[in-house]
Amino acid sequence: MLSMDPSQETNIIDQATSDQKDDDHHHRHSNPTNPFAQMIQQPFQWLQMLSSELNPTFVLGVVTVYGLSQGFSGSYFRVVADFYWKDVQKVQPSVVQLYIGLYYIPWIMKPIWGLLTDVFPVQGYRRRPYFVLAGLTGIISALMVALSDSLAAAVALTCLIGVMASVAIADVTIDACIARNSIEIRSLASDLQSLCGFCSSAGALVGYSTSGFFVHHLGAQGALGLLAIPPVFLTVLGFVIYEEGSTSLRSEKRKVVEEVGVAIRGMYKTIRCPQVWKPSLYMYLSLTLSISTHEGQFYWYTDPTAGPAFSQEFVGMIYAVGAMASIVGVLIYHKTLKDYPFRNLLFFAQLLYAISGMLDLTFILRWNLILGIPDYFFVIMEECISRIVSRIRWMPMIVLSTRLCPLGIEGTFFALLMCIDSLGSLSSKWGGGVVLHALNVTRTDFTNLWLAILIRNVLRFSTLALIFLVPKADQFDVLIPSDLLTKNYAVSAVDDESLELVPMKEKIEV
Repeated sequence: MLSMDPSQETNIIDQATSDQKDDDHHHRHSNPTNPFAQMIQQPFQWLQMLSSELNPTFVLGVVTVYGLSQGFSGSYFRVVADFYWKDVQKVQPSVVQLYIGLYYIPWIMKPIWGLLTDVFPVQGYRRRPYFVLAGLTGIISALMVALSDSLAAAVALTCLIGVMASVAIADVTIDACIARNSIEIRSLASDLQSLCGFCSSAGALVGYSTSGFFVHHLGAQGALGLLAIPPVFLTVLGFVIYEEGSTSLRSEKRKVVEEVGVAIRGMYKTIRCPQVWKPSLYMYLSLTLSISTHEGQFYWYTDPTAGPAFSQEFVGMIYAVGAMASIVGVLIYHKTLKDYPFRNLLFFAQLLYAISGMLDLTFILRWNLILGIPDYFFVIMEECISRIVSRIRWMPMIVLSTRLCPLGIEGTFFALLMCIDSLGSLSSKWGGGVVLHALNVTRTDFTNLWLAILIRNVLRFSTLALIFLVPKADQFDVLIPSDLLTKNYAVSAVDDESLELVPMKEKIEV
């Protein structure tokens, strides 16, 4: 190697320092610091960083699935489908509650979708074909319900479940990609979750904000046709996202089938532990006992005689404001509540959840008008408080679920816990539908709606008696037995040939 005289080295360093100072001086004068401009540039710089560290098509996949499919479609679907059942099918609110419960079936099946993507590759690919399947399912389902006249309620319900199945399949598939990349580049795991959360929240805001507008101008049935657009992008994503094809499909399929059997035995062993089944039971019962009266309230919101007769656009804006309030709830939890023990936090969160439900009762009985509070202001305030409290209640349950997962099968077991939560939500919808039917709450008769909400609130308070099922441990403590923290029965890592959304830079050593 060539060497240089120390004086020459000093001159070179001095010259480089001088040039750097000149560049900095020029940068400060040509690009004066603008905090607003920096705030605008940071998200784009962050996305550029992720695209450089990971495959750009993977980042595109996260934005497509979480932003368009889950964020926009999920929120838009919620509002437009409610108007479809009310104005087109003219179904009673108690029956709609039963229908909405069936929307959760594709989400309850999430572990099955995940196993299918592992066990049944198509043409050597494990993920790409399932994005295409999700896209085609969503396109056909949305167009069928939007373009068919006088569609039977059962057929329409099947189509709407198909739309939800499209979202669920795409969600499971991209989650597998996210898990893979989070393991390969651990330093970006939190960034990937932030990207998912941001895309989902942004998509939900757009979906809620535009849903009422399209229902007003296209009608509820025509507005459902727009749900065919996000699946088109899912189909395209299946052809453009990078994935290395597998070359030894038969041996890999046999290996994965064996690992599925090991995973099932591991989940059975884990769920039998009191440290696991008790908090899992609490999460299920806390969701089930909080029966949903949403459809009765929605019909009342839009009724011109008994209710405040909110417009279609305003209903969408209510949910849009609620979506922003959910983000506030996440920030409150992240900044101030994540260090509290599980039992204490969930007790007070459930108590606030029950108390906040009394705002619905106040609104239905029109006590807000007696207090001089206009309907438009009160419903926005109620939605914000309800969403913030719901998010604060939900976040520790998600963290608790992650603490219950054994090593090696953590992904599969977490999907099982999410299935239990989805089953709780289904039970909540069906339980609310039974109560609305029993109290004779119909499309035009809301006499007993206040009683249904009162029953719901009493059940929320009763959930406090089950808090003993939640561990007293802190949110960072180990909750499951030590023998479940070993990988002696766990599923081994997926073969490197299974999915290669390869980072553009070198993988970190582990």
